[in-house]
Amino acid sequence: MSLVVRAGLLVTGSGERLESGWLRSRNGEIVEMGSGPLPEAGEVLDLPNCVAVPGLVNSHDHLYQQATRGFNHGDGLFGWLKALYPVWAELDAEVVRAAARAGIGRLLLAGCTLSTDHHYIFPAGRTGIFEALVEAAAELGIRFQPCRGSMSLGEAQGGLPPDSLVEDDDAILADCERLVARYHDPAPGSLCRVTIAPCSPFSVTERQMRESAQLARKLGVRLHTHLAETVDEDEFCVSKFGLRPLDLLEEFGWLDSNVWLAHGVHFSAAEMARLAAHGTGVAHCPSSNMRLGAGACPVADLLAAGVPVGLGVDGASSNEDYDLVGEIRQALLLARLRAAMLGQPEPASALSPAMAWRLATAGGAAVLGRTDCGTLAVGKRADVALYRSDDLGRSGIPDPFVALALDPPSRAEAVVVEGRVVVRGGRLLTADEDTLALEVAAASRRLLGVLYA
Repeated sequence: MSLVVRAGLLVTGSGERLESGWLRSRNGEIVEMGSGPLPEAGEVLDLPNCVAVPGLVNSHDHLYQQATRGFNHGDGLFGWLKALYPVWAELDAEVVRAAARAGIGRLLLAGCTLSTDHHYIFPAGRTGIFEALVEAAAELGIRFQPCRGSMSLGEAQGGLPPDSLVEDDDAILADCERLVARYHDPAPGSLCRVTIAPCSPFSVTERQMRESAQLARKLGVRLHTHLAETVDEDEFCVSKFGLRPLDLLEEFGWLDSNVWLAHGVHFSAAEMARLAAHGTGVAHCPSSNMRLGAGACPVADLLAAGVPVGLGVDGASSNEDYDLVGEIRQALLLARLRAAMLGQPEPASALSPAMAWRLATAGGAAVLGRTDCGTLAVGKRADVALYRSDDLGRSGIPDPFVALALDPPSRAEAVVVEGRVVVRGGRLLTADEDTLALEVAAASRRLLGVLYA
């Protein structure tokens, strides 16, 4: 099947802009690009009132949290987690499936074409949870990189999670190997790749951290965890291990180019240089960090040091807005605010609109290890997001691409994943939005009963 996509402005993501630009894809791959007259194709998506950009990449998320939005909105990270652990202990495949479908629907409508998901809650006896995530992604048509997360360090051993919610180290490692064998597809254009992802240094054992890294390298998959999110985490790691979080990660054998870390709010300049030297990436989650009062990631400093940086919405329990294109503006403004508060020269130039957009496209693809998407070029996958430039929000702003960062659209006009149109006219084609809303509302009501039992 061939598809031609044309827009008033096509931005490749690698610096090139094509007025009245188009691309042609065949079997999910971009085979031709240009401007002017359109080539023949089986399907044409012609939107002269839109800006076309590479599909957005969400580099950190917890889809299950769609079912617990707004449940706790007054605590920092550790208090927030402790309040929600008992609620999340009631998760099952049905709730996770409803939450994932809602979250993926929202991501697609924002223009996201590739998303990871860090799932680390596996209550005893509740089967099919990871499977529900993968199935939801396939149904709605997003490119997916699910992380088999884990927690194995309970309160009795000095960890943060309740003992009832942690798993056995051997069981975790065996299940990681099972899920990689079943779902991981390393081929170019793959729609599903699996990552191994212990939750954090305060919720898994030292053995789990070390052996997860060894297993990921044996299986040829990527590694992911939370790191340097809060001052509490710094204090926990120094108190329990005598090391700062990044030193601890290096001790566990994690610093490598197959690793990306969520948040990275509290890295020093020397630590950023070490990350860059190893090629270890960071997923920047600006709204979640502000929502939980964690701080402001030094994203401009990370980029200047040469650290790969992507953008993430994080879970909807700590970012109810959950709008990936909106995170571009948040990243832009937060970087400038941080620079101003630190007294840096020219704070308004700390992060440009083009740099912020790169975080959400090529940057995200890089931290997820995807060389086949994140930009629009011949040989890349046909993942495209198109946004109107003539509506009330952006009409009249001289540069329509910059307008998308300064006034993010509430949803994409059209979205293409692997050469398939999944959003058209601002509406999701692969699921009914009202049905998704009803499903996640029912799941939320189930869990809300636990919170107030």
